[in-house]
Amino acid sequence: MTIQEIQEEIVDEFSMFDDWMQRYEYMIELGKSLPLIEEKYKTDDNIIKGCQSKVWVHAEMKNDKVEFTADSDAIITKGIIAILIRVFSGQHPSAIIEADTDFIDEIGLKEHLSPTRANGLVSMIKQLKMYAIAYQTQLN
Repeated sequence: MTIQEIQEEIVDEFSMFDDWMQRYEYMIELGKSLPLIEEKYKTDDNIIKGCQSKVWVHAEMKNDKVEFTADSDAIITKGIIAILIRVFSGQHPSAIIEADTDFIDEIGLKEHLSPTRANGLVSMIKQLKMYAIAYQTQLN
């Protein structure tokens, strides 16, 4: 699936819920299905700066696609990174770099997060794109 198709799927899923409590519960469920980072990658180098909670992300290239794993010590944050990893993992670096993240506004995520969590969300996106830029540079 393309990044756009995955984003549309997520928007559809979130539109099924009437209120934000249900959406938060869904995000917590998504966090439980997150491809977990191996303990050896839970290092300071893999912590996303700018997040109030701890979020670790590991990236590696497999068959010209970036594969992400992650974890967080906070359940809502774990759900947020799970959504981002679902969108970006298994995609070509150039697709990740060029992808917009308007779907986050479409599901209303940013406006329902505390300012510190919203900043963390931006930091997570920036870090995933930085990994993609680094891998794209290696491919060129």
